[in-house]
Amino acid sequence: MRIGPYHLKNNLIVAPMAGVTDRPFRMLCKSMGAGMAVSEMVSSNSLLYGSEKTKRRANHEGEVDPISVQIVGADPKMLALAAQYNVDQGAQIIDINMGCPAKKICNVLAGSALLQNEALVGRILETVVGSVDVPVTLKIRTGWDKQHRNAARIAQIAEASGIQALAIHGRTRACAYSGDAEYETIASVKSCVTIPVIANGDITTPEKARHVLQKTGADAVMIGRAAQGRPWLFREIDHYMKTGTHLPAPQVEEVHRVLIKHVYELYMFYGEYTGLRVARKHISWYTKGLTGSAHFRHQMNQLESSTQQLEAVNDFFESQLKCGERLCYAEELAA
Repeated sequence: MRIGPYHLKNNLIVAPMAGVTDRPFRMLCKSMGAGMAVSEMVSSNSLLYGSEKTKRRANHEGEVDPISVQIVGADPKMLALAAQYNVDQGAQIIDINMGCPAKKICNVLAGSALLQNEALVGRILETVVGSVDVPVTLKIRTGWDKQHRNAARIAQIAEASGIQALAIHGRTRACAYSGDAEYETIASVKSCVTIPVIANGDITTPEKARHVLQKTGADAVMIGRAAQGRPWLFREIDHYMKTGTHLPAPQVEEVHRVLIKHVYELYMFYGEYTGLRVARKHISWYTKGLTGSAHFRHQMNQLESSTQQLEAVNDFFESQLKCGERLCYAEELAA
């Protein structure tokens, strides 16, 4: 798959997720098979450019190309300035968020709320595309609600505005993350534009990834929540796409090693105080469903030092090794 001058190594993309797709997570997913990873969204509010949070989100040091940064807002000029700012900070692709269903985003008429105003969508896309000399992509939903599915019209506006790839989460804003993804709607969008279309929503296994590509005709798939605590999902899908066979599940020692390295990267990126707190949710995702994990997570979330947190993780995985080399699940992982 190609976006502008960038030829991705495969068609597996990490979805932008607020509070999740920071630089350590993006770099980890890329190292485990993802062809591209989109950053968590950066506000177009120029007053935020000097904040530590925004500086971290614009930090791409050591990240493998291409570097895709998502911006969010509702004012064309401010979004153009945000795009320029991020290109100056190293962004090679700018992605515009018109898919976030969160109330705090939609209440300021940004994210998926923009789908209600097609004229404004066009002005935003044309202004941002014209403001930078890098590819601009767009992420949307299928519409505002089930009575107002306008993804096809938005896609046509996007193509006419110079957008170079379109990602679609197969739900309306009103659906949030409930119900099944609408792959038929994604297929209809793919049929009416020539730019690459990326399918997003409920892609949790190698088989599901292949099914979605076949069902929608999309050029790529975008994976979000399913990769939380399972960054090796990308290599598993890539292998399955190429061979039709499954890779063995990761062994306890590998999961332990990947998690510890991830946690160290979080400490280095955020500092110990914030890094420890960000690490808690990742540790919970990695260990979800494993024997004894509920008690472990409860205890781990009370710890206030990185040393204690690392010791707790090491002790937990030592107990897992007693079950054998493979991960020992006490319950089925949630989809």
